[in-house]
Amino acid sequence: MSISELEFQAKTVEGAGTGPAIEGRSQWQLTWRRLRHDKMAVASMIVIILIALIAIFAPVIAALVGHGPDAVYPNQGLTANGSPVAPGTHGFIFGTDELGRDLFVRVVYGARISLFVGIVTTAIGTLLGVTVGMVSGYFGGVVDAFLARVIDIVLAFPFIVLALALAARFGPSLFIVCAVISFFSWAGISRIVRGQALSLKEKEYIEAARSLGAGPWRIMFIDILPNLLAPVLVLATLSIPAAITVEATLSYLGLGVQPPEASWGNILAGAQSYYTIAWWYLVFPAAALIITTIAFNLLGDGVRDAMDPRTERIFAAGRGRRGRRRTAAVAAAAHVPSQDVPDEVAPNQEPPGI
Repeated sequence: MSISELEFQAKTVEGAGTGPAIEGRSQWQLTWRRLRHDKMAVASMIVIILIALIAIFAPVIAALVGHGPDAVYPNQGLTANGSPVAPGTHGFIFGTDELGRDLFVRVVYGARISLFVGIVTTAIGTLLGVTVGMVSGYFGGVVDAFLARVIDIVLAFPFIVLALALAARFGPSLFIVCAVISFFSWAGISRIVRGQALSLKEKEYIEAARSLGAGPWRIMFIDILPNLLAPVLVLATLSIPAAITVEATLSYLGLGVQPPEASWGNILAGAQSYYTIAWWYLVFPAAALIITTIAFNLLGDGVRDAMDPRTERIFAAGRGRRGRRRTAAVAAAAHVPSQDVPDEVAPNQEPPGI
C-alpha cells in the first residue's frame, strides 16, 4: 500500500470521527429536503412565482407598455379592414383583439382573476371541507350518515346547472364564479378528511386525550388536525388548477367574469370568431391557461411525492449515487484508486478487493 493511500485513508477516518452530529428532522424539513431535489417541482414552483409576480404587478406592466387593459386603439390596433393586428405591430407584443385592445396587457390582467379565484375558492373549500370531514369522521353515527349523504349529493350535482341558475337570478359575475367553485370544491376534500379522521380517532394519543378530559372540539382541532395537514396541503395544491380551469370555463360560457374586465375565459370566448384570421388571439390566452394549470399540477404531484415516506428510498438512492461520484472524484484527485463497490456486479464476477 502506498504512502499516499495511507494518508488518504487516515484523513478519511479522521474526518468521519469529527463529523457533525446527527440531528433529527421534522416532517416539514424532510418534505422540503425531498421537494428541492425534485427538478420538475422546483421548475413548476419558479413558473408559479413568476406568474404570481406578473399578476401582482399587472398595473406596472401596463404602465410600462403604455396600453391599458380596457383601452381601445382603433387606428393602431386594427387593420384597414377592421381585423386585429399581428404580434409586434405598433408595439402590441401579443397583437390585439377584435376591438383593438392590447392582448398582452389583457392576458396579464387575466392572470389576476385566475390566481384570485384559484386561491380564494381553494381556501374556502379547504376550510369547509376539513371542518365537515373532521366532524363527520369523529362523531360518526347519525352525524356521519347525514353528512356523508350531503357530500354525495354535492358530488352528484352538476355545477353548470347551478351556475346557470345563479347567473339567471343574480346576473353573471365574479362572485357567482367563486360561490359555485367553493360550493363544489369542499366535498371531495371532506371525503378524504373523513376517512383520515375515522382512522386517527382510534389512536392511543386520542384515547389519552379523552381520559384527561379533553372535549371533542379540542381533540379535533388540536390533536387530529395537525396530522391531517399533509394530505390537506396536497389536495389544496391540486385543487387550485381545477378552480382556475372551472373559472375559465364559466367565463367562456358567459356565466363568469364579463367584458370589458379581462379573464382568460372571456378572451377565449371572444377569439372563437377570429382564430382563423388572428391565431394569436386564441394561442396566447390558451397558452397562459395551460402553462398555469400544468405548473400547479406538477407542483402538486411533487408535494405529494415529497410527503410520502415511501419515496425516501428514491431520494436516498439519488443522494447515494451523488456521494459515490464525489468520493471517486476525491480519490482520483489524490491519485488513489476508489474503494467503492460497483452498483451492479456481473454474474460470475467478484467485486474488486475480494
